[in-house]
Amino acid sequence: MTKRLLLLTLSLSCFLTYAQEENENQGTLNIGIESNSQWYIEDDMPLKADEKALYEEEKFRTNNYIKADYFIGKWEFGLQVESYTPAAIANYSPNFEKTDVGIMYARYNNSDIGLDVTAGHFYEQFGSGLILRTWEDRQLGINNAIFGGRIGYDFAEGAKLTVLGGKQRVGMGFDLSDSFISGANLDFSISQLAKMETVDLNFGLSYVGRYENLQDEYPEIDKMINMYAVRADMTKGGFYLGAEYVYKTDDALVEDRGKTILETQKYEGNALLLNMGYSEKGFGLDVNLRRIENMGMYSERNLTGNTYNTGVLNYVPALTKQYDFALQNIYVYQVATTTTFYPLLKPGEIGGQFDLYYQFKKDTSLGGKHGTYVALNGSFWNALQYEDGVNVEEKQVSTGFFDFGRKYYNDLALEVRKKYSEKWQSVFSVMGQYYNQKYIEDASGELKTYITAGEVIYKFSDTKSVRFIGQHLWADGDKKNWAAGTLEFVPSLKWSFYVQDLYNYGNDKKDERLHYYNVGGAFTKGATRIGVGYGRQRGGMICVGGVCRMVPQFSGLTLNISTNF
Repeated sequence: MTKRLLLLTLSLSCFLTYAQEENENQGTLNIGIESNSQWYIEDDMPLKADEKALYEEEKFRTNNYIKADYFIGKWEFGLQVESYTPAAIANYSPNFEKTDVGIMYARYNNSDIGLDVTAGHFYEQFGSGLILRTWEDRQLGINNAIFGGRIGYDFAEGAKLTVLGGKQRVGMGFDLSDSFISGANLDFSISQLAKMETVDLNFGLSYVGRYENLQDEYPEIDKMINMYAVRADMTKGGFYLGAEYVYKTDDALVEDRGKTILETQKYEGNALLLNMGYSEKGFGLDVNLRRIENMGMYSERNLTGNTYNTGVLNYVPALTKQYDFALQNIYVYQVATTTTFYPLLKPGEIGGQFDLYYQFKKDTSLGGKHGTYVALNGSFWNALQYEDGVNVEEKQVSTGFFDFGRKYYNDLALEVRKKYSEKWQSVFSVMGQYYNQKYIEDASGELKTYITAGEVIYKFSDTKSVRFIGQHLWADGDKKNWAAGTLEFVPSLKWSFYVQDLYNYGNDKKDERLHYYNVGGAFTKGATRIGVGYGRQRGGMICVGGVCRMVPQFSGLTLNISTNF
């Protein structure tokens, strides 16, 4: 391993030196460096057993990335080296360890003939991602690239075919899945092919297959599991409408986060997604409706439902608004993608969300001098209603297609953004929420919350400002009421400083009425940013784009460095 890393470092150094010495006609080199580190410092905050382990094991943990992309003509070459030494940040996959190559690829892209070929690691998405999406999100600890080959070909105007195959990344270096992933996707525009000018009409067809041979241990499990998708979307003027349907062939039931594979209990999966809306200047309405049943798809069955999202092949985010304020993100919804009977019966989900916004015009009674922006958002999610005759012991359940069962989650929020002058502006938000903690977290209880939040910004100049945020959460269960405040000062384009506190003052357990305080700042110059903070992190869910991971609570120092050149 040491020799390989030395050779890799030497080769990369020579490559960078050569590229930097050559002129622009010889290519372009982009380098990105990112380092995220945490140093855990124990204080008097009460901790659970797994949280105490942070202070008993490696107190200093760091995730580091160096990515180089070289472009020359129609060619592109990329290399990403990752280091998690002495250990990865808390609650990242234990498969991220030591230092090794994370991503390596070569790509040929010739738009003149419509050919796009990639060898090595690559990311891909078919449609909305319900059937396939591979991507990297360092904040969530996700990097599920496929290592293999991909060919894209534009065989007609508005028509493209993509085929791919390979093994999925499930750890460091070339630690790949035991399974083989294959896929094909066809997108074509009826509008372009038929020269339609007033309507934009598109269709798509997709296929994804997973070959995993477990028959030595589970002789009744199928080696091949297939997924098929069809979709269409139309836009005319300000109106748009889209639909996507995905079908997954029978697959063995997997429970207890991949520990239990029930080879004789097989269920098919399906998903239906509908998007519709209308937008014009100053007004917009968007509605998303979705039904999900047993659509969890992982490159290996024993990875099903793991807390690190390792090996996930498709993208099934929670269709709820990603709120800006901290207290609005304490009770976040998570999708039940896979049918489970243990520890609770979860046959699937059905629901949707809507976004409505309106901007009152300037120089009106409600718009004022600078206008007023108002947004209303709501979501509702229920379990699929299962029919009479469900047998939990025999793992048998049948659901109605559009029948709503037990309520999982709903919220309704109003947000008002107002600019009063060139110096003053504000944001005010109010939100109500129902959260079925028993079925979302496999915990216990149901609760209702009511959250208010306000933000005021005062600009001394174009480069100097101060911001204050105040929040409060009322809850009738769990840890009860919270209050939070943030003060941020930006003295220039380069510097920013903040102090924040989240206080769980309403907790029935007095010794757990904690202050989650943080203080820190950041320095930015060009493409370089250095951020440092000290304080306490509240344990719970962190979500990006509707995908979540659990984080432990801890006290300590955080350092983030990123640059590009």
